[in-house]
Amino acid sequence: MTHTLTLQSIRPVTHNVNALTFPRPEGLDFRPGQATELALDRDGWRDEKRPFTFASLPGSSLLEFVIKSYPDHDGVTEQIGQMAPGDKVIIDDPWGAIADRGPGTIIAGGAGITPFIAILRARQAEVGTLDGYRLIFTNSRARDIILRDELEAMPGLALDLLLSEEPAPGAEYTRLDGDYLDRAVGDFSGLFYLCGPPPMEDAVASALHARGVTPDRLIREDS
Repeated sequence: MTHTLTLQSIRPVTHNVNALTFPRPEGLDFRPGQATELALDRDGWRDEKRPFTFASLPGSSLLEFVIKSYPDHDGVTEQIGQMAPGDKVIIDDPWGAIADRGPGTIIAGGAGITPFIAILRARQAEVGTLDGYRLIFTNSRARDIILRDELEAMPGLALDLLLSEEPAPGAEYTRLDGDYLDRAVGDFSGLFYLCGPPPMEDAVASALHARGVTPDRLIREDS
């Protein structure tokens, strides 16, 4: 089933990421961590569907998406970044394998944080704390960190910010690799959640598997 949504607001989150809100259509239900296929409701773009994750809570009257734009791609995300209130999009039914299975270590790269925004928000709203959850969030530069203030303010969340291209206050200038995981995680007996660019995901998954993390304890989109 498809739904047509009308953009209510758009606000910048970083230099190339926007949060977009839409009134939630009746009958649309989703689980935190799930995504949908979204297309612009305009000529020439309706068949150009792209996956984006719901950032809002399932019970909210609004739908929120946090979307990174890639202006050099001359594609859907560039067009989304130029949207204005009143513009319309079309979305399909929710889908996705990433879901909250309890406390564990979340590893996200760049826009790969988006499935975990709703998961962390929902857990905080339900329990009041994120004790037992750790987020390792890697980006290129400090200005790329999505929703940094919100993440830093989440009660109980252990937050590790990594930067690969520059040193900056409050973040570690390092690569996310097996050596880092050995130093920062140490105990690989719990749950792990993973989302990011495919090369980063594959490298981290291989490192985790080499450290005894079995597929049933690694939650990612293809798990």
